[in-house]
Amino acid sequence: MPEFDPQRGIDFPVNDGRLSSMDTGRAVFADAARATDPELAQRIEGTKNWRKGYMEPARDLVASGMSTAQGTVTMSRDALDSLYRQFTFTRDGRATSVTEAFATNTEAQFATAEVVGHGAAITELSIPYHGRRLAGPDLRHQLDVWVADGIVEPSFAHAIEWVMAHPEMLDLTGVDFAVLGAGAEMGPASCLLDWGATVWAVDLPRPDLWRRIIADAQGRAGRLHIPVPADGPDRTQLEGPALAAVAGADLLTQAPEVRTWLAGIGRPFTLGNYVYADGPLHVRVSLAIDAIGTDLVAAGHDVMLAWLATPTDVFAVPLEAVEESRRRWRDAGIWRYGRSPLRLVGQFEKNYPDTVFTATGVEYGISDCLVSQQGPNYLLAKRLQRWRAMAAREDGIRVSLNVAPSTRTRSVVKNKALAAAYAGAGRFGLEIFEPETSNAIMAALLVYDLRNEESTANPQVPIAHPMQLFIDQSCHGGLWRSEYSARSVLGFAAVAGMFERNA
Repeated sequence: MPEFDPQRGIDFPVNDGRLSSMDTGRAVFADAARATDPELAQRIEGTKNWRKGYMEPARDLVASGMSTAQGTVTMSRDALDSLYRQFTFTRDGRATSVTEAFATNTEAQFATAEVVGHGAAITELSIPYHGRRLAGPDLRHQLDVWVADGIVEPSFAHAIEWVMAHPEMLDLTGVDFAVLGAGAEMGPASCLLDWGATVWAVDLPRPDLWRRIIADAQGRAGRLHIPVPADGPDRTQLEGPALAAVAGADLLTQAPEVRTWLAGIGRPFTLGNYVYADGPLHVRVSLAIDAIGTDLVAAGHDVMLAWLATPTDVFAVPLEAVEESRRRWRDAGIWRYGRSPLRLVGQFEKNYPDTVFTATGVEYGISDCLVSQQGPNYLLAKRLQRWRAMAAREDGIRVSLNVAPSTRTRSVVKNKALAAAYAGAGRFGLEIFEPETSNAIMAALLVYDLRNEESTANPQVPIAHPMQLFIDQSCHGGLWRSEYSARSVLGFAAVAGMFERNA
């Protein structure tokens, strides 16, 4: 699939006869700032090379939004409006707005095939970790270690402990989850099926992918619902390889029809975005899923929206984390993590050189963990999700957006620089998680957000600032509480990692 194809569903706008994700991304960020911080909007528009110059404005947008009571939410709404004004949906050579495409393409294109698992339901929370499964006292001890080491926020441990204390909440029999990106390494489908859920799975029509998804579901306790073509012979009774051959949907070209399929659930459900794609495709598919979710909500469906936030972004973080980082900076011995001598020659930068205050006087740090290797399109896709989460919660919609840890997924480690940095991160007090661990803890947080009325996912729970949605339950891997800024240690972690990988 080419990166840009104006004949394939949701895509970037055509400007001067060409598609440019950089021009669009810059315009969206400028529009986000325009009403709240005109000077920042002007500076963004003046950034000629957005690919190289996006990180500073991306940080400043977060800091600027903290200064007024509704600044962050206003910026979120303005950014989303900009995306929907610019992106198009093209089918059969005719381009329309995304909104018009969803309003006009309402036909039922998919029927539902079901795979019923024959495994036993899991009734106790257990987390795979370094070759073991942690549950009960062992899991509680690991939570204490993570909190003490600054790997997670205390509220993360509280949420996991709540799920452990309420095992009945893991009985998801009859509970529906739409998992978009069902085959993703960071997706919760397997855990949800273990707990007996009904998973409405969407992923690309690739038979090899669906053979794996179907085989996995057969050994678990829940039910897997799969979109299959509704026209022609009845495919809902197919099984195994025959079902895999016709399963799936393309979110870029069939987003309105996926919306119609999910509207047929007819019960409350959670809609989760777990799709990853390289470059501009990531933005396109993120907007497709956003359009599906917002259209379902607008039509009156009872939907909780869910995503995973990347730790390699910019966050407002609590003063407690800032103070711990600064204490570590003060207390670092010459051989702390084997790296402090480089601090003496200015190689490492302090994590929090300053803080910001909200309009109500609450002080926050700004954690800038952007990584240039991931690029501006990755950031736009992930910010889109954050913008929607804050706007939707303000509108009274339950949302789950927790910071997931840096994880050794295939999509990450194929980048040699990031793979090396991950391998060496442990030398700098950071923890990189394996996919199976990340999946289990993030699925547990999803259950917490769905079933605990005191979770910040619940829009009825008062929060100090919209950014609190990302602070609570964060598993950032140590980035927020490290004494050094993420980018200042990335290169040295990569060097250390290359030696470790070659050892």
